[in-house]
Amino acid sequence: MPNNLRVVIDTNVFISSFFGGIPRDIINLWKDGEIVLCLSQSIVEEYINVLSRLGLKEKEELFKLRRLFAEGYNSVFAAHTPKLKVVKNDPDDNKFIECAVALDSQVIVSGDKHLREIKKYINIEIISPREFIERFVRNR
Repeated sequence: MPNNLRVVIDTNVFISSFFGGIPRDIINLWKDGEIVLCLSQSIVEEYINVLSRLGLKEKEELFKLRRLFAEGYNSVFAAHTPKLKVVKNDPDDNKFIECAVALDSQVIVSGDKHLREIKKYINIEIISPREFIERFVRNR
C-alpha cells in the first residue's frame, strides 16, 4: 500500500465498521496510521447523524470519535470543497467526490451503487471495501 494513501470512506462503509468485517479492517487501517482519512464537514456531519440515529448515543463514544476527527488523527480535512454534479441518481453522494477532489485523494471506498457505477472520476477510483482490501492491502 502506498505511504500516506488518502482515502475517502463513504458513510455506509464507516457505519458498517462498527459491526465488523472488511469495513472494520479498513477503519483499523486508518486507526493504525496506514491510510489517511479524507474528511469534509458534510461527511463528518453525516457520520455523526447516522450513528446517532442508529442508537450510538452514548456520549463518550461519539465524543471520542469527534475528538479523533477534530485532532486530525491520521486525517486531512477539506475546509472548502468544489460543488460537483457527478452522481446524478443520488446528488447527496457528490460530497464524497468533492472531498476526494479537494484533498487529492486517490480512492473512494463505498458500498453505494450510485457512487460505484461511476468507477473513476479524474484520477480517483471508486471501489468496494473488498476491492480496496484486495488491491491495496493484500498485495503489499
